[in-house]
Amino acid sequence: MKDNLSSFGSDDYDSRINSVLPYYNEFHNQILSLAECFNFKNMSWLDTGCGTGNLAERVLQKFNSVNLTLCDPSAAMLEKAKNKLKNFENVKYINLPSQQLDFNSEFDIVTAVQSHHYLNVTNRREATYRCFKALKDGGVYITFENISLSSSESEEICIKRWRKYLLEHGKSAQEAEKHIKRRGKEVFPITVNEHIKLLKDTGFKSAEILWMSYLQAGFWAIK
Repeated sequence: MKDNLSSFGSDDYDSRINSVLPYYNEFHNQILSLAECFNFKNMSWLDTGCGTGNLAERVLQKFNSVNLTLCDPSAAMLEKAKNKLKNFENVKYINLPSQQLDFNSEFDIVTAVQSHHYLNVTNRREATYRCFKALKDGGVYITFENISLSSSESEEICIKRWRKYLLEHGKSAQEAEKHIKRRGKEVFPITVNEHIKLLKDTGFKSAEILWMSYLQAGFWAIK
């Protein structure tokens, strides 16, 4: 039985996620590259929806002085992260979803990767606000999410492209359709413009696109 809201259980998430998410590793590359430019000293970092700790592992490998807090609504995913990061210090683990976080001006960086598209409008707004609240003034929020396109024609083309990717990465036609049909039923993508508006409405003083391809996009916003 699946122990989280993603396509895969915690035991096979790492081995299978690249088969459904084009450029999954590039999400992390972009986040690390941007984070490096801020030059935060004794950096405090919250990764919410941390999953099995893939981003966290790279953060800890790259930055010598970082205090990392990992949150996830799935206890099973969090246990995978704990095991993966057992040789690292200065890591805290909290079994909560983003919309229940209760930090106040504690972090230089907050990240949320492929975690808020499971939420309805109200909970997504609350999750974004909780991330905003957790940041210090001048801190940066970085998020990657599934997106929808601005027209039905564009959506159709991008779905067609994604279907081709799924088939080329070992999915049967039936499995590919199962992933595609999650959109609007299990995951609730919003457009790039809606993402930017959400960030600005939350109170961020700037909100920008970081990266985009297929049906995923990254955004960053400064408090």
